[in-house]
Amino acid sequence: MARSTTGEAVVLRSFRLGEADRILHLYTQDQGRVGAVAKGVRKTKSRFGARLEPFSHVELVLHQGRGDLDTVTGASLVRSHDRIRSESYRLEVGMIGLEAMLKLFTEQEANEKAFMALTRFLDALDEAPLQRGSRAALDPVVLSFQLKLLWVSGYMPHLETCVECGAAEPLVAFLPAAGGGACGGCDPGGIAISPEGVHGMRLLLHSPIAAATTAGLGERAQRDAHAVVTASYEHHGGFRLKTVSA
Repeated sequence: MARSTTGEAVVLRSFRLGEADRILHLYTQDQGRVGAVAKGVRKTKSRFGARLEPFSHVELVLHQGRGDLDTVTGASLVRSHDRIRSESYRLEVGMIGLEAMLKLFTEQEANEKAFMALTRFLDALDEAPLQRGSRAALDPVVLSFQLKLLWVSGYMPHLETCVECGAAEPLVAFLPAAGGGACGGCDPGGIAISPEGVHGMRLLLHSPIAAATTAGLGERAQRDAHAVVTASYEHHGGFRLKTVSA
């Protein structure tokens, strides 16, 4: 039976459909990942207009019919996040975050923590100082967000003690198959990580996303965090982010 639901969502991606419509990939608070069609949204006089652009945090009325896609019948802005779309560095960082959501959360299954992390990431990215001259993939805000996503997905890297022997020795490598760091005596040749990187990742994992820019991560710590995130994606999900340049 057809019915309508109302709830908050973030637009992750949109595609043109025909002459005036768009297909939207949404992450919703109540249903998780949802596909929907916004009819007539590309018309000049559309009542939805820019409310359904990627990064928009919106409240939507979705009509669920017999097809695979819901239909957007109402939309109001919670936060537009125009600043992310209008500044190239923020846009590049934001696209990495949205692709991570698309790849990690593919099911129509509610995950309140994932939705909260997504909205807090977008809010933090709106307000974060620009890291001019920096590589977007190493931005502390998007690294913090991705580590949080691994956490709520059940793939949080274990970085408190050696994942092999349990010793509280300095960790020198990350072992993707084991899901954590290894001490020098247990390292079979994993991904090298530095003391700065281990400390930085612990900070990012246990601090709010909004605090990432003040965590004081140096380039080595950022690179270590990026390497751990990338290896976790490859091992657990079998993917690499296309928005991250080689």
